[in-house]
Amino acid sequence: MKVEAKIFNIITFFFFLSAIVYGFWAQEPVGTVALILVGALSLLIGSYFQFVARRIDPRPEDNPDAEISDGAGELGFFSPGSYWPFAVAAAAGFAGLALAFFHVWMLVFSVGALLITVAGLVFEYHTGPNHE
Repeated sequence: MKVEAKIFNIITFFFFLSAIVYGFWAQEPVGTVALILVGALSLLIGSYFQFVARRIDPRPEDNPDAEISDGAGELGFFSPGSYWPFAVAAAAGFAGLALAFFHVWMLVFSVGALLITVAGLVFEYHTGPNHE
């Protein structure tokens, strides 16, 4: 996570520097505020990555002398045939369409569909606390 934290800290520095230069050069407050907010959001992400990097074991990505074989092994479980990601994308697209045209009835329906599909994706392989 140290690599990701460094990347976001560089991005944060870039956006804050851009906000200062843009603020003096363009004299336009909306763009300056937008650049400051983008810098603040990247600072938030970089700070989170630094926070997490201190609490986990170093990964092969954090070691400059690591070999490719150091990253070998099981990465986790990925569902080979799940339809839930497609359903989440369709529901999110439907919600975006509802927001674009601001149809409240469609927005209520799409947010409900989005919550159901996200729950389906998260709990797809959950069998309960007593099953192994």
